[in-house]
Amino acid sequence: MNFLGYKRPDGKVGIRNHVLILPTCACSSETCRVVASQVTGAVSIVNQNGCAQVKGDLEITKQVLAGLAANPNVYGTILIGLGCENAQPDDMETLIQSMTNKPLKTLVIQEEGGTIATVKKATEYARKMVQEATMLQKESFDISELIVGTECGGSDPTSGIASNPVVGNLSDRLVDLGSSSILSETTEFIGAEHILAERGATPEIKEQILHIVKRYEEHIKKAGESLREGNPSPGNKAGGITTLEEKSLGCIHKGGHRPVVEVVDYAEIPKKKGLIVMDTPGYDIASVTGMAAGGCQVIVFTTGRGTPTGNAIVPVIKITGNRQTYEKMEDNIDFNVSPVVEGNKTIIEMGEELLKEVIDVANGKFTKAETLGFNEIAINRLCNYV
Repeated sequence: MNFLGYKRPDGKVGIRNHVLILPTCACSSETCRVVASQVTGAVSIVNQNGCAQVKGDLEITKQVLAGLAANPNVYGTILIGLGCENAQPDDMETLIQSMTNKPLKTLVIQEEGGTIATVKKATEYARKMVQEATMLQKESFDISELIVGTECGGSDPTSGIASNPVVGNLSDRLVDLGSSSILSETTEFIGAEHILAERGATPEIKEQILHIVKRYEEHIKKAGESLREGNPSPGNKAGGITTLEEKSLGCIHKGGHRPVVEVVDYAEIPKKKGLIVMDTPGYDIASVTGMAAGGCQVIVFTTGRGTPTGNAIVPVIKITGNRQTYEKMEDNIDFNVSPVVEGNKTIIEMGEELLKEVIDVANGKFTKAETLGFNEIAINRLCNYV
């Protein structure tokens, strides 16, 4: 099974051809937004980090930013810094270059003489880079080149009995075809982590799964909170989910039934093919951001109650098993699996249809979030700003 994509100089394959205007810190984010708004084919993000962070959080921020630049859906990057931030532009440039050899230009607002001068030069760079990007021709690639992320948010009972199992069937299909599927949201494994751990391909992987859950719980306890007491969320309860275990069992359905072959840190690029667990928070936007930085070209996102969120560089396919949600939020939902709930189609049938949808999106079909221009980003952090 094949899809059409863009071959990058580093050997990876993208399904979009963005020029990314990337801020190293909050103080350069608005400048990046202005540049991207003036150049068709360019995208930007709002980065609230990059300064006043403890060392561990700064390293996470730098890894995410570099990962976004290295993502195969990005043709090239215009990196814009302020000049006095902790995520120094020179350091960021070096980190990005260590991960990819794609086109990269770096500007520093304090050195360029202010915002107007920086916008002018960055816009010129971006327009030239977009022109270069448009010269690329799509080629046919095997589906094994894809890394597909999985996410759930605003869950209700239809998530556990329809949406997530359909995504799990998709995950199994992808793994069997030689692709990679990423299961995220460590905090939502709680209550079912022992079941997921039993699917670890090795004893070490089984232990890693249990470890990342325990580590999250201990971290939250230091703040005087309990993840087990805080779940299900008010929205989950309003939708009909009654227990933590019910929510967690529904969550891990997204990973299908294949063995877990690797556990990676937040925003880490997987080294293996197959089912991967990424250690992300349950916060949807931060989780999606981590998977985008980890190299996913597309993300499938299940929701029972509905959510509009997207990503600047990675298409996010929204899926619901709740017909009322689909009818109320059709401008946000891409794929309706309520026929499973209604008994009109099987999980296997809908899994096959979802695989076709993923291929269509890989071939260029816009998701609803892309059409609406949604580009949310949140970077996971361990500590308050300092």
